[in-house]
Amino acid sequence: MLTTLVKISNVTNLSDARYCAGMGVDMLGFSMDEEAPDYVDPKKFNEIKSWVAGIQIVGETTAIDPEQIEQLLATYQPDLLQVEESALLPYLSSFGKPLILRIDVSQITLDQLDMLVHAGIEGADYILLDSSAPVYLDGDLKTALQRFDRRYPVLLGTGISVENVHTLLNELPVKGIALRGGEEERPGNKEFGELMDILEAIEEE
Repeated sequence: MLTTLVKISNVTNLSDARYCAGMGVDMLGFSMDEEAPDYVDPKKFNEIKSWVAGIQIVGETTAIDPEQIEQLLATYQPDLLQVEESALLPYLSSFGKPLILRIDVSQITLDQLDMLVHAGIEGADYILLDSSAPVYLDGDLKTALQRFDRRYPVLLGTGISVENVHTLLNELPVKGIALRGGEEERPGNKEFGELMDILEAIEEE
C-alpha cells in the first residue's frame, strides 16, 4: 500500500498498468485524444483494462467540444474523466462521472491560479496541478498552492522527485500525487526508473 493517493497519467502500455496496480496506485489515466503522442486506442485500452482490477480508470482529454467528450465517454467508459477547461465542468457533471480538472502551471500565472481558487472550481472532484514544461516548486508557487487548502482535493503532478516527495506531502495541502507513465522499449520490456523509485519511497513499510 502507498501512503498517499497516486494517479499515473499518460499510461500507454500493459507493463506500466500492471506494475502500478500491483503497487497499489489508485488511478490509471489514458489519453483518449487521437492527436496526442500518448494516445491509446479503444481496443488497446480495453485490453490493458482487462488485466488490472481494483483500480480506477481515468479517461484523459484536452477536447473542449462537449459532444466530442460525450462520444469519448461512450467509447471508453472510464471511471473518471479528466479535462482541461474549467468552463466545461458544470455541464460535464451531468454525465455522472467524477471529474478531474488538469491545470498546466507552466501556462498560467500565479495571479491566474489565485483567481481560480477564489472564484471556486465548481464541479471538479480533483484538481490536477501538472506541467508540460519543467517547473521548480519555489516559495511563491508553494504559497499559491497553500491557498487551495483542503477545499480542493489537489493532485500534485509536477516538481516531484524521490528526494522531495515526503517533504512536499508534509508541507503542501495535497490529496495525492500524479506521476507519468512511459514508453516500453519493446512489449513486456520496461525500465521503470524514477516512477518506481518514487512509488517505493511512499510505500508503507
